[in-house]
Amino acid sequence: MTVPNTPPEPARADAAAEPGAAPDPFAPPPVSDGEPPAGLPAAPPAAQHPLPAELRIGSGVVLACLLLGLVMAGLWAWLAPKVPLVVDGDRILYVDPEGEQRAGADAVFVLIGLGAGILTALGAFLLTRKRGGGISVALGLAIGGLLGSIGAWKLGRWLGPSDNLIAEARRVGNGGHFDAGIDLGALGALLVWPMAAMVVLLALSAAFGKREEDPPPYWGVPAGTYGPPAEGAPAPGLDPATGPAPVDVRPGAEEQGKG
Repeated sequence: MTVPNTPPEPARADAAAEPGAAPDPFAPPPVSDGEPPAGLPAAPPAAQHPLPAELRIGSGVVLACLLLGLVMAGLWAWLAPKVPLVVDGDRILYVDPEGEQRAGADAVFVLIGLGAGILTALGAFLLTRKRGGGISVALGLAIGGLLGSIGAWKLGRWLGPSDNLIAEARRVGNGGHFDAGIDLGALGALLVWPMAAMVVLLALSAAFGKREEDPPPYWGVPAGTYGPPAEGAPAPGLDPATGPAPVDVRPGAEEQGKG
């Protein structure tokens, strides 16, 4: 005797192995490895972490800034005004004691750094505009601009006149003229490139950056609530199996229905 509402016994593993045995209707469907059961949606693929792509973009921006720093070093060594010196006996004197050549070297470095910042920010924005930029672009410009400025400063000093004044004075002899090495009097000029790049990138992103669509308001009506029904969908009040609901048109039917 079986008690009512008794759950069926679980399927035994040897029941299906018996020849001629009927399949258990309550047994769960077999599940193959790596495939979802029938009727269930497939599991979405594992989302790839965006960190490797961000690292590639940031490192590419830094590398481009370092290469541009080599050009900046050559321009600074070529365009920076030189400080002329003269050998007078055992002394080395300025040819123009009131000259502004050292300040001019700082100004030339600042102007070249400003142009490099604008150029790198514009190039990085145009290349990454479709993907919406990202933090890697900003960090790459900041780090690459600073490293490029430091590299241009060090390399420009090496490309310019020698800073060994005693050796140069012995080379030209008494009464000879030579140029002193170029250098930065204000190390704050190293920050011009990264700061200019950040300002230009922010302005370009605000004016021409990729825009995201605003989400609908929380009180908004879902799409398709009003308007004509979709193609193939039954009209409201129409049963696709039985057709339109019958309407009683006899006099007084409406009052009887209300009563």
